[in-house]
Amino acid sequence: MTVSEAVSLLEGQFYCGEEKADLEIASACGADLMSDVMAFVKDRVLLLTGLVNPQVIRTAELLDIRAIIFVRGKNPSMDMIDMAKESDIILGGTKMPLFIACGKLYEAGLKQGGTRRI
Repeated sequence: MTVSEAVSLLEGQFYCGEEKADLEIASACGADLMSDVMAFVKDRVLLLTGLVNPQVIRTAELLDIRAIIFVRGKNPSMDMIDMAKESDIILGGTKMPLFIACGKLYEAGLKQGGTRRI
């Protein structure tokens, strides 16, 4: 699945990086605690979160996460968008709650999968 397909499936929109949205993702991680995200170390992962602060971008940089979708209608600040652009991270958003968004992606074939990088 591509990031573009995921955003479309979640009836979402892009905040930045739409031109790179053909990026393939192999798994997804839904969490509001960045410590939980750090425990989910997989390649080609899409991060879904309702947490909207710069720590999300920093965590994504650290784990080489290339795409983030904010749930529950949360919007990143302009500072976060600028940080994401500098780090080549795609940002999107959906009004769906985290549980529903993860379920829709799973239903569409995006399984846990991915390769552990430990």
